[in-house]
Amino acid sequence: MFKFLQPKVLDTITLFHKASNPASIRIATLLKQAAGSGAAVSDNAPAKKSDFELNITEEAPTTEQLRTMLDYVGKTGISSIISNAQNETEALKKFKENGDNLNRPIVVDWNNGKVFTGDNESAILKLLEDLPKKN
Repeated sequence: MFKFLQPKVLDTITLFHKASNPASIRIATLLKQAAGSGAAVSDNAPAKKSDFELNITEEAPTTEQLRTMLDYVGKTGISSIISNAQNETEALKKFKENGDNLNRPIVVDWNNGKVFTGDNESAILKLLEDLPKKN
């Protein structure tokens, strides 16, 4: 009879950033520009309709976040996230030994299960274009 509209949950995009890395700086700038077109950035409330929430952090991912990212990329993509890792066990071990084994920048679309490493701007822009629009 009555259809209650559920508010759409924003897609969450996280950039695991390293401020001393030029590629990471370029991707942070790109994402901030895209966010400026209407996305909610970190803890700031969006000023208008938003398509995604952007989180930029220099903190390392939690072990659970790392496991999720490794799951998203599959076995063939593990070494793109953790240098020279061949499997999840090795990746987790290398990450615990040295957080610098994490290949930043890493962009994660948590809602749609996608991970991008490096500074492939066209792939990241495509990711943002493919996000469902908020009504």
